[in-house]
Amino acid sequence: MKTFRYFVAILIAISMSATSFAQTHDHSKMATTKTETFKVSGNCESCKARIEKAAKIEGVVKADWNKKTKILVLTYDPSRVRSVDIQKRIADVGHDTPLFRAEAKTYNALPSCCKYR
Repeated sequence: MKTFRYFVAILIAISMSATSFAQTHDHSKMATTKTETFKVSGNCESCKARIEKAAKIEGVVKADWNKKTKILVLTYDPSRVRSVDIQKRIADVGHDTPLFRAEAKTYNALPSCCKYR
């Protein structure tokens, strides 16, 4: 019977120490993300692939452009990348954003199905 009591006491001590250790995790070092939506001009699935590829740079968790609504949903880590930089990259591949207009030369090089102007 004494052995059983020691065994139970040891189990209780182990479970209490494991629980208290789990609560000491430092959450201040965890990355925070920001989700932003903005309009990106385009027409088709080729546009979708091009826009999302341009947006998916280091620090971007998710980029999803909706062909119907022309809205890009962007989830990113603001400590690693800025929205303005992402919008610039999208304009650089030929698609207008609220902050940047694609250069005529780049826009004119898009396939005909992708022309929205």
